[in-house]
Amino acid sequence: MIRISAVFIAICIVLIAGSVGAVLFLTFKISAAISAIAAVTALTAMALFNSVATRLRDRRDLGDQIADLSRGTADLARQVGEMARRLNAMESRVENTVNRARGATDPLVAEIGELGGLVKQLAETVAAHESDLYKRPGAGAGPPAMPTFIAPTPAAMPAPGTTAEPPAANAAAEPNAGTRHFLGLTRDSIGSLIAAAIDGQRIDLYLQPIVTLPQRKVRFYEGMSRLRTEDGEVVPAADFIEFAESAGLMPKIDNALLFRCVQVVRRLQLKNREVGLFCNISASTLADATAFQQFLEFAEANRALGSSLMFEFTQDAYRNFGPVEHEALSSLAERGFRFSMDHVADLRMEPKELADRAFRFLKVPAKLLLNRATGAQSDIRPEDLADLLARSGIDLIAERIENESMVVDLLDYDVRFGQGFLFSPPRPVRAEALGGEPAGQEPARPGGDNGELMLRAGAGR
Repeated sequence: MIRISAVFIAICIVLIAGSVGAVLFLTFKISAAISAIAAVTALTAMALFNSVATRLRDRRDLGDQIADLSRGTADLARQVGEMARRLNAMESRVENTVNRARGATDPLVAEIGELGGLVKQLAETVAAHESDLYKRPGAGAGPPAMPTFIAPTPAAMPAPGTTAEPPAANAAAEPNAGTRHFLGLTRDSIGSLIAAAIDGQRIDLYLQPIVTLPQRKVRFYEGMSRLRTEDGEVVPAADFIEFAESAGLMPKIDNALLFRCVQVVRRLQLKNREVGLFCNISASTLADATAFQQFLEFAEANRALGSSLMFEFTQDAYRNFGPVEHEALSSLAERGFRFSMDHVADLRMEPKELADRAFRFLKVPAKLLLNRATGAQSDIRPEDLADLLARSGIDLIAERIENESMVVDLLDYDVRFGQGFLFSPPRPVRAEALGGEPAGQEPARPGGDNGELMLRAGAGR
């Protein structure tokens, strides 16, 4: 926008030039043409003078502004230089302080490192002594050893209608035949009996509920195998698994158990999709390439049940896993299945390692958790176990709970799940839950209100 002063000056110049021309024409009687030329000349001269004067004034103002800017820049440069000097001095003081602190703490760090090495050596020594104690016969701590056997001369099963020959005194029969169910039988005879039970579909599936604490709402079931003899006697898994392992029959048992567990899980899904099932698997099944391939194919066909069907291994079996078994675990984990560890005898474990191998549950006996000596014999205090496992995404389940006082004590340890005879013993699954009802067996009434299957009553431990 043109300034008002400039407009005013332009008007004045025009008036002055016009006045000069009028004076020449009217006063001095000069011709109109010459008077007009004189007026235009005066107008031009005054316009040039005003333009030059304006330029000079602007240049002077611009010079003053540049000078002020130069002085401000110089002041800023001096301030920046002062800040740099102060920063350098501060860096020097900090470096000197760090050097002095490092010189003071280096000996302390070396001493702490030496102490850490000594503590590690002490821990390894204590662990070695504990292992030696566990291996001694009659030691109070550690898991009970499985019965040992002296291999006898093979003896045939007695023919139907005949009486078995009494065992000879020179150890013709094994002195530790395992349990009262196999008294007087050789290892080969027991293996034949188990094989016959497998072929006759007399390996039954029993379920024991796992409940939330303190609400006691059924959240999971654990599937357990029981051998039913031809006489109808029920043999617990602990009494025949060792014989089945030595006879190489566990892959068949595990495949049959997996098939029935899948049937049960599908039945559970129809009632409550939040209820899951633990299926016990033997390490020999993972190591048997042919049997595991069949197992894996069936698991692949039912991978939709991966969130509800967990495979369970014992702590002792997991510690003896080799590359083949770990590869088998990885194959199952890739198909969405997760794992659980039970029969925990001590708390010497790495939760992060278990979580990396897709273990999401850890079953610990209630007596082991509540035993004051457990913390001294392991790297983990029992009261901190639930929180430590939760950080790795693993849930703690207290098993073998037998009385109410155990429940009260376990709540102080933040245990969320419990299993044991206090809540329910293992009970056989009703045949209709497995797709059929054998003759001569009457189903019991349904138990529980949380998707619990109909189970046959009267099952023992």
